[in-house]
Amino acid sequence: MNETVDQPHVICTVRGAIGHVLLNRPKALNALTLDMIRVIDPQLAAWATDPAVKAVVIQGAGDRAFCAGGDVRAVWDSGKALQRGEGDGAVARDFFGEEYRLNRRIKRYPKPYVAVLDGITMGGGVGLSVHGSHRVTTEKTLLAMPETGIGLFPDVGGGYFLSRMPGELGTYLALTGARLGAADAAYTGIATHHVPSAQVETLVEELAAASYGDHPGGTVDAILARHAAFPGEAPLAAHTPSIDRSFNAGTVEEILACLCDETQGFDAAWASATVKTLSQMSPTSLKVTLAQLRRGVAMEIEDVLVMEYRMTQAVMAGHDFYEGIRAQLVDKDRQPKWRPATLNHVSESEVERHFQVPASGDLTFTE
Repeated sequence: MNETVDQPHVICTVRGAIGHVLLNRPKALNALTLDMIRVIDPQLAAWATDPAVKAVVIQGAGDRAFCAGGDVRAVWDSGKALQRGEGDGAVARDFFGEEYRLNRRIKRYPKPYVAVLDGITMGGGVGLSVHGSHRVTTEKTLLAMPETGIGLFPDVGGGYFLSRMPGELGTYLALTGARLGAADAAYTGIATHHVPSAQVETLVEELAAASYGDHPGGTVDAILARHAAFPGEAPLAAHTPSIDRSFNAGTVEEILACLCDETQGFDAAWASATVKTLSQMSPTSLKVTLAQLRRGVAMEIEDVLVMEYRMTQAVMAGHDFYEGIRAQLVDKDRQPKWRPATLNHVSESEVERHFQVPASGDLTFTE
């Protein structure tokens, strides 16, 4: 079956007492497109005021991914066309603005919102899940915010949820793009429950068939508790002291210096691997991301999303995003040529540029 012609990319249905969202691009690991956002957002708005819908469940089709991220290739194409003097760059503007409004709707959703992270969950997929009331992992969960490796930054509210993780875990995840399994997702607070993959459909059926009464959140809690399992010990726990010592520094350069000190201690292998990882990321992205998190910790979600929209428009006017996508998704040579190529050549004014109001204006929320 031709996925793009015969099957809608997102399917929204009412199943019993729940509104059900199925991300339906399994061949593309359910990557989120602008058209999908334009289906999900108004549907969530309608369900929010529908008394027959007691909760929302969102899942990904296929057996590999919940959602591997936003469709950054489409954004890249739009931005490149604008650079050539073709088109109006609307996708590069509209995608982020509409995605962030959807993230905010999920964060402020008045009903239980259950995201089932049964597989790869990255970037935009984290945005579709982490802001909801219930985030369910399985043994197949692989979660990351890998944006510094493509010349971007951990958006979709990353400045909010990453900056609020215990200690400096969020700073570490934001800068390195480290991948988490289910146990680490629970440890960082991203996941609220863990359910074996084989039980997911039974879980969803029970949520659909339940009688919700006056406290839908309590009903969802009770059903999830019946299926919940221990995800295992978190590998990150062993490195948390090193993370907290290193990633609380004020600059990326200082973080790297602290990590080099850690290479002389008991966590030497981890510290060396982390230094190597950071050395491969966009220097501009690293500095911008650190500034994003340090600012975001004191902001409400709306203010963070306005800030991150400003940042996207600055990124679209820069170099590294286009180079990162080229290296990862277009030519696939995995050899990005960042500009500037080193941290010491990324000026304070270049970082500050990412936090200025764009020419097209700030992101606004209409409700």
